[in-house]
Amino acid sequence: MADPSSYRPKPGQIPDSPGVYKFRDEHRRVIYVGKAKSLRPRLSSYFQDLANLHPRTRTMVTTAASVEWTVVSTEVEALQLEYSWIKEYDPRFNVKYRDDKSYPSLAVTLNEEFPRVQVMRGPKKKGVRYFGPYGHAWAIRETVDLMLRVFPVRTCSAGVFKNAARTGRPCLLGYIGKCSAPCVGRVTPEEHRELAEEFCDFMAGRTGQYLKRIEQQMHEAAEDMEYEKAARLRDDIGALRRALEKNAVVFNDATDADLIAVAEDELEAAVQIFHVRGGRVRGQRGWVTDKVEAVDTAGLVEHALQQLYGEEQGDAVPKEVLVPAVREDSPAVSQWLAERRGSNVSLRIPQRGDKKDLMATVQRNAQQALVLHKTRRASDLTTRSRALEEIADALGLDSAPLRIECFDVSHLQGDDVVASMVVFEDGLPRKSEYRRFQIKTFEGQDDVRSMHEVLTRRFRRYLQEKEKTGEWIQENGATEVPAEPEPNVEDDGRPKRFAYPPQLVVVDGGQPQVAAAQRALDELGIDDVAVCGLAKRLEEVWVPGEDDPVVLPRSSEGLYLLQRVRDTAHDFAIRYQRTKRAKRFRAGPLDEVPGLGETRKHALIKHFGSVKKLRSATIDQICEVPGIGRKTAETVAGFLAQAAPAAPAVNTATGEIIEDDEDIAAAAAVSPPERGQQE
Repeated sequence: MADPSSYRPKPGQIPDSPGVYKFRDEHRRVIYVGKAKSLRPRLSSYFQDLANLHPRTRTMVTTAASVEWTVVSTEVEALQLEYSWIKEYDPRFNVKYRDDKSYPSLAVTLNEEFPRVQVMRGPKKKGVRYFGPYGHAWAIRETVDLMLRVFPVRTCSAGVFKNAARTGRPCLLGYIGKCSAPCVGRVTPEEHRELAEEFCDFMAGRTGQYLKRIEQQMHEAAEDMEYEKAARLRDDIGALRRALEKNAVVFNDATDADLIAVAEDELEAAVQIFHVRGGRVRGQRGWVTDKVEAVDTAGLVEHALQQLYGEEQGDAVPKEVLVPAVREDSPAVSQWLAERRGSNVSLRIPQRGDKKDLMATVQRNAQQALVLHKTRRASDLTTRSRALEEIADALGLDSAPLRIECFDVSHLQGDDVVASMVVFEDGLPRKSEYRRFQIKTFEGQDDVRSMHEVLTRRFRRYLQEKEKTGEWIQENGATEVPAEPEPNVEDDGRPKRFAYPPQLVVVDGGQPQVAAAQRALDELGIDDVAVCGLAKRLEEVWVPGEDDPVVLPRSSEGLYLLQRVRDTAHDFAIRYQRTKRAKRFRAGPLDEVPGLGETRKHALIKHFGSVKKLRSATIDQICEVPGIGRKTAETVAGFLAQAAPAAPAVNTATGEIIEDDEDIAAAAAVSPPERGQQE
């Protein structure tokens, strides 16, 4: 625990101007980001008597080891920079809202030649128009099914669309009139895009004018005695009205607004948002957060606004945002919202009328969400705490292992030997910290030697990162930190890959693997990290230097957590090993061409369809492939001319020789580059 006075800025150093500040811990990790209209009084408030600080603030300042700040011109710039730094550094003491579920939205992919209507979850994509989110996916599908009668926009996947275009036959929706069938040319791309835009306009709330236009067309058709057309338009109007009835009317003045309500207690807070478009509730979502910093309701609302609109632009930010409380610097927040929308945004507290009544409804939803979340999490939080305490007691640790790293080795009969590292913090997986290793110092099957290599590499990197911070260990074991860090210190505050040591290392295996792991730590001089192993046979916990295992009861929460950590590491290693093996099996002639990367291999196969056709192509034909220059084309042609033709591909299930060009292309295709971290 650090003394805040040890890193308190000297009098007169802190400027009296708007800015954003960062607190860092002893590992230079950013643990808190804040903004202030005036930095001097705000930062000074953190360095008063600890007894006068809020308990959460006291924990933060005693965890921190330094503070720094950046001066900006306006409060709006401070708000923008604070949001950017929170997203970049993910500080542990800042409020971070987490969705209580992944809400589905109705999406229209206007970024495609033939826009598609579909249910979509996850992060928003550029060029896609979103409506919602909705509580249930079936609600979206019911609405879309009603509207496809009037707006027959494409809803099929890319594969179905391409197959229909190839065969010249539309899908079932095309036959029953719920798709305009652009795949077979019934409508032009321009006509289909116009349908998609009309669909978006209707969903955005511009419904009255469109319904009046269809009614007028219906009457005109009836006057011209085109009764079938009039009947179809009448049915279209009925379908649209049934779709509108699914969204309750809450405002009669076609209001576009978001209503945000907060329910909180001492430890947690729940936020509920109702999205109102065209006077109707179009979507709802909610977040829950731990109150890790001392923040009031207005502060929670401001964090929710950053979370909600930080990545949005244009109409995604409504004209009006109704909230339960605002800070004194709300004009800065309103200006920030206006910049994201491109026009004025009203940020206010509803005082009377329909908007106040709807806010009360949103508040009740937030209160129910908080109660439901606490009911779900109570046992979970208690269980995790008990599991960590049981592990600490069983292994004789001084404190609960808040960070656990588990290592596992995987191979197939000695080939493609790999290892994995998974990280659990506070009993929960931290997937951004997962790592993969390739065994480099030897070939063949030797789990003990592999474990020693992986642990050595991981903790050698930890020591290297420790040296970069200017911290080193003297011969007598004392730790010393120089007053001034070295000039080449990497001081960006982002989580480094191996910068933070665990309290406990778990290996998948018994005594030999545990001994190898402990030997790796001893060779590096690391004596403050505990080691244990979990053997699969009897689920025994082995510790270094002991002839007998530690046996935890089968019903023990500590054993369950260790099993979960071990199984996660095993699955992560297996997936990596299978990926490497599959990539090796899919290797084709192009893999041997020097200087030819993955992207250009894919481009060549995509252009020619198969290696067989590529081998017979001329240099000029190869140059037609995007990204392939004359020199590269000559290299490819020369290498394929010298290389012997590959043996015929064989279907291993049937023994059939595959001679079709498309099958050969699929067999020879290069797998896309793997995503993820590798060490």
